Amino acid sequence: MAKYTSDEKLSAVQRYLSNSESYAAIASSIGAVKSEVMNWVKQFEHNALEAFNKSYTSYPVEFKLEVLNYMVTHGTSPNETAAMFNIPSPRTIRTWRMHFESWGIDALNPKKKGRPSMKEVKKATPVEGSTEALQAEIERLRMENAYLKKLNALVQSKEESRSKTKRK
Repeated sequence: MAKYTSDEKLSAVQRYLSNSESYAAIASSIGAVKSEVMNWVKQFEHNALEAFNKSYTSYPVEFKLEVLNYMVTHGTSPNETAAMFNIPSPRTIRTWRMHFESWGIDALNPKKKGRPSMKEVKKATPVEGSTEALQAEIERLRMENAYLKKLNALVQSKEESRSKTKRK
């Protein structure tokens, strides 16, 4: 999907509202999809010129819940709801709904962007003699044992291949 400027979107909406062209005709003339033009018109009807101002915002949990509740109680589609609440993409609402249904309200909390710092990645060291510490040691020893077995198998296979070449 191509990106369109606010002026291009506004021009397309004005062309439609002046009853001069259909959604399909406008969409094909600018290289958009018909549903995109329909969404622009809906957004313009609900939010006027503010509909096309890009807002890179992080929505609070309360707002996300309000949007999802509105959609459920009024039976609106994500496209209609995005137009009403001036959310740039209906996909955003679909994602909120999917996360909310899968993981509950905690999934709607804003996530930290970027790589986690090394402090966040490090796990707390379990107390010596605790169950977690013993489990971690067992896991480490199992990995070490598996590594040594693989190493031994490699050494033996090399020795076998050498002995075969010497016999010939």
